[in-house]
Amino acid sequence: MFCSKCGAKLEPNSQFCSECGVSIQQEGNVVQTQTTSVAEGSTFGWGVLGFFFPIVGLILFLMWKQEKPKSSKSAGIGALVGVGVNILIFIITFVIAFSLGMSETTSTIYY
Repeated sequence: MFCSKCGAKLEPNSQFCSECGVSIQQEGNVVQTQTTSVAEGSTFGWGVLGFFFPIVGLILFLMWKQEKPKSSKSAGIGALVGVGVNILIFIITFVIAFSLGMSETTSTIYY
């Protein structure tokens, strides 16, 4: 038996396609498929978009929670990682700027 959506081979008593996530309903010898929200394409791009534009990733995460859970999760994780990297860069920049400022003020001691 094969999935009518993606063509993947199905296990004899499977309820969902292991490749695309389509729900399989068997009636006699006829196999019918019903598309669910689990079937999605690549989600890597949504994670990258969320990384570079965290507010967009957050919005997509909130909007797609029910319809596209994999893409939603990918966009949300990308947004979280993007925010974390931005905070880390800010802290490193602050520490470097503070240490350079302190070294300049301590090197000009007048007697």
